[in-house]
Amino acid sequence: MLKFKKLITLTLVTVLASAFSLTGCSDKEEAANTNTGQTTNLIWYTIGTPQKDTEKVQAELNKYLKEKINTTVEIKQVDWGDYSKKMQVVINSGEDYDICFTCSWANDYLPNARRGAFASLDDLLEKYGKETKSAVDQRFWDGAKIDGKTYAIPTNKEIGVAPMFVFTKEYVDKYSIPYKDIHTLQDLEPWLKLIKEKEPDVVPFYTTKDYSVPVKFDKIVDPVGIFYTDKSLKAANLYETEEMKKQLETMRKYYLAGYINKDAATTSDNKAVKRFVTKGDGQPFAESLWGKDLGYPVVASPIMDTYITNGSTTGAMQAISANSKNKEKAMQFLNLMNTDKYVRNILNYGIEGTHYEKISDNKIKLLPESKQYQVPYFSLGNLYKTYLLDGDPDNKWDEFKKFNDASIPAADLGFNFDTTPVNTEVAGLKNVLEEFGPALNTGSVDPNEFLPKLNEKLNSAGIDKIVKEMQNQADKWKK
Repeated sequence: MLKFKKLITLTLVTVLASAFSLTGCSDKEEAANTNTGQTTNLIWYTIGTPQKDTEKVQAELNKYLKEKINTTVEIKQVDWGDYSKKMQVVINSGEDYDICFTCSWANDYLPNARRGAFASLDDLLEKYGKETKSAVDQRFWDGAKIDGKTYAIPTNKEIGVAPMFVFTKEYVDKYSIPYKDIHTLQDLEPWLKLIKEKEPDVVPFYTTKDYSVPVKFDKIVDPVGIFYTDKSLKAANLYETEEMKKQLETMRKYYLAGYINKDAATTSDNKAVKRFVTKGDGQPFAESLWGKDLGYPVVASPIMDTYITNGSTTGAMQAISANSKNKEKAMQFLNLMNTDKYVRNILNYGIEGTHYEKISDNKIKLLPESKQYQVPYFSLGNLYKTYLLDGDPDNKWDEFKKFNDASIPAADLGFNFDTTPVNTEVAGLKNVLEEFGPALNTGSVDPNEFLPKLNEKLNSAGIDKIVKEMQNQADKWKK
């Protein structure tokens, strides 16, 4: 699916590590390391496809870091699909590392912080990261708090969940389709029918195995959570709600009508496939990023209001290993990554003159060599410090701030569910969702037949125990 996270020209992302079973070095040991005068080398795990020119970029960055804070970094990139598993091995084995990328969807922030894998950062931020504290929107810090403590530095970026329908502009223009009025699955129907009839070589609604049905529901532990607007904080299994059943029935109707690609439940995004509409996770000016990724112009329409959730505020973060011997240097580096324009942009775009050229003080043009260094921008710290690309509007970051200010806090924002009492049951849900989820969500199977089968298996895995535990914690948090 057009996941915005993967659509932004990719940048390195940090991965988790830190063995929960080992104890970190003492302040005295770290002070001794810091005062030797020797250059400190930090090991940094990042998420994203390993790039050919990463070592070149790293070498150039380290010249600056050595002069600035007598530190170098060793960047270890791990591909998207391998990242979480790799980091679990790193953490459990006690492998030596200093910094890693963590978030709500990879190298899971909440459980890793709770199990002791990440260092508490509040004192370090106060001592070495005051600039970063000021630079990052306070709502990100609020979302990062676990039992009153901060265990990772959030990326300053779009703050809310903004699902959108993404339309190929060619067909919108050709058939005068009022895309700005299309906000629900049901709104799509007449236009999917038209494209099916008029454009036989085009997939009307292109969907992949990663597709998620649009519902105003915060999946705290998939598929258990709370509806965005439910102030009573009622925990529920999404697949037992009427809202989800209605959406799945619509998807099935579209699949049977031939509007959805037949391989939807098993395929990943193939950009060569001609499509009329797909679903993406948006932000301001996302159309230009999607269009650049696909190779042709697109336009988009929001599916719902933008809501701020715990998952969206923790969608991209950097943590310091609880066992790092270099916590102070790690924080100094992370502070530069969020506040120093040179550090932030070399990580984002590579080397000036090699991967990009400046066309004004704050705007750049990517060069052909940039293909050797394409990393997920969102994963590397404060986006507002990055240069604008030649096609970006001058007010891009102002629009991001407006977008964030207009976002609506979900009813459960700030509620951090402790899965410890139900870890066994949570683990059991994943296999069931992998078995049924893609086929149901894409309309590939009949929900009247397979939804009961899915819920039966979820019940066998203990989902009722998870719902009950979440409800108990939500009720206490609400009070």
